[in-house]
Amino acid sequence: MTESLPVPPTAVSAAGRLAMHRRRKRLNLLALSLSLAAMAFGVFWLIWILIETVRLGIGGLALSVLTEMTPPPLAASGGLANAIFGSLMMVSLATLLGTPIGVMAGVYLAEYGQKTWLGHGVRFINDILLSAPSIVIGLFIYAVVVAPLRGFSAIAGILSLALIVIPVVIRQTENMLSLVPHSLREAAYALGTPKWKVILSVTLKAAGAGVITGILLAVARIAGETAPLLFTALSNQFWTSDLTAPMASLPVTIFKFAMSPYENWQKLAWAGVFLITLGVLLLNILARVLFRQKH
Repeated sequence: MTESLPVPPTAVSAAGRLAMHRRRKRLNLLALSLSLAAMAFGVFWLIWILIETVRLGIGGLALSVLTEMTPPPLAASGGLANAIFGSLMMVSLATLLGTPIGVMAGVYLAEYGQKTWLGHGVRFINDILLSAPSIVIGLFIYAVVVAPLRGFSAIAGILSLALIVIPVVIRQTENMLSLVPHSLREAAYALGTPKWKVILSVTLKAAGAGVITGILLAVARIAGETAPLLFTALSNQFWTSDLTAPMASLPVTIFKFAMSPYENWQKLAWAGVFLITLGVLLLNILARVLFRQKH
C-alpha cells in the first residue's frame, strides 16, 4: 500500500496562493479594524473627559483659587491655597524621600544583583508594589503609623506617597541602566576606573535622562492620589505647615468638594481637577521631551 507524499510548496497552484493571500488580507483588515475601533473608543472618552475638565475647570478658576483658603459651605468666596500648598509639600517631600532609595535600588539591580537571589527577591517585591492598589498602601501606613500614634499627619501622607514613588523609580532606573552598552563600562574598566566610579560617571550619566523621566512620571502619578491621603494625612480646612498634624491636599479636597451638594464647593472641585490635570500633563510632556532629546 503506497503512502501519499506531501505536496511541496512549489507545487501549490496559483489559485491556492491567491486564495491564501485573500484570506490573509481579510484577517489583516479585520485585525486593523478592531484595533482602530478600540483606539477610537478610548480616545473618544479621553477627549470627552478633557473637554469637560477644561469647560468646567476654567469656569471655576479665579485669582481667589490660588490666594484664599478652602471656604465653608455657601461662602461667597474661597479658594484652594492651603490644599495646593499641602499637595506641593507632601509630593515634594515624598519625591525627595523615595527617589534616592529608588535610584540606589535600581542601580543595585542593574549593576550588582542581576543574577543573585537578593536581586530576584527585590524585583519580585517591586513588581508587587507596582501593581498594588494605592489604597492598600494607605491602609498599610495607617496601620503602622497613624494608628500607633493615634493621629493623622502629613508625615504619614508623605510616607504613603513615597512608597508609591519607590517602585516606579526602581523599575525605570534598572531599565535605563540595562540599556547602556557594556562597551562603555568595559572602556572605563580598561582605564583602571573602579566600579563605583564607572556607575557614577558613566552609566548613570548615560542613563540620566531616562532616570529623570522615571522620577517625573512618579511625581505625576502621586500628584493625583487620593486614597492613601484619606487614611494618612486626612485634610485640614486651614493653612498649616506642621508635618505632625493633618494637612490639606488637592486630591482629597476635590473628593470632598465634588461629593458635596454646595455649588461653590463643586466649582472649586472642578478648578482643582483642572489644575491637577494641567500639572500632570506638563510633567508628562517634560518627561517625554527629556527622553526624546537623549535618544
